[in-house]
Amino acid sequence: MEACVLVVDDDREIVQAIALLLEKEGYRVLRAYNGLEALELACERSVQLILLDVMMPRLDGLSALMKIREKRNLPIIVLSAKSEDSDKILGLSMGADDYVSKPYNPQELLARVRSQLRRYTRLGDVHAEERSGEIVNGRLTYLPEALELRVDGEPVRLTATETRIVDLLMRNLGRIFPAEEIYRRVWDGEEAYASENTVMVHIRHIREKIELNPKEPEYLKVVWGIGYKMEKK
Repeated sequence: MEACVLVVDDDREIVQAIALLLEKEGYRVLRAYNGLEALELACERSVQLILLDVMMPRLDGLSALMKIREKRNLPIIVLSAKSEDSDKILGLSMGADDYVSKPYNPQELLARVRSQLRRYTRLGDVHAEERSGEIVNGRLTYLPEALELRVDGEPVRLTATETRIVDLLMRNLGRIFPAEEIYRRVWDGEEAYASENTVMVHIRHIREKIELNPKEPEYLKVVWGIGYKMEKK
């Protein structure tokens, strides 16, 4: 059974064009034309991914994104005519998994949809090491088979993308990964477009969930000029 994608935009022509593109690839498509409709449909368990416009009536895309994130952990790709890096970072900061600027390239959009759905449905290995046994590192415990991270024994709610990053770093304690390599491994080999900013935002989100003081991280550290690592305790 093919995945169900919710397409949200107040421009009905854009929704129709994206829906035809996705349906041609075999995806099932739900349509919404404002943030409130998106919020209602996003709670349907059949939805596996959302393509979400930013500028919409009734409830804007970023507000809808935050509300959806409270209920669902599914991948969300933000669509916006704004192409500035600051806008991309804002979208990612508020919980988006990816960001596509309008006008979009149809094949790029499809590639990003496929990539996000692969991570959501499989969360496949980021490298060859088997998923077995607990990885204990100070206050952190990672269960590879369950794809679950615990802090002081309590499960942490991670998005699919955050889980992939944690999986990579917890399996390689103390190893420094450049942002470009994290992006390549976690985003399934996609071209590293704005990779440093994208990875940085997700790292910050993870820190907020696992660190006692995210501004002075004990575990998820940056090695300036090189990359990121999970400090071995």
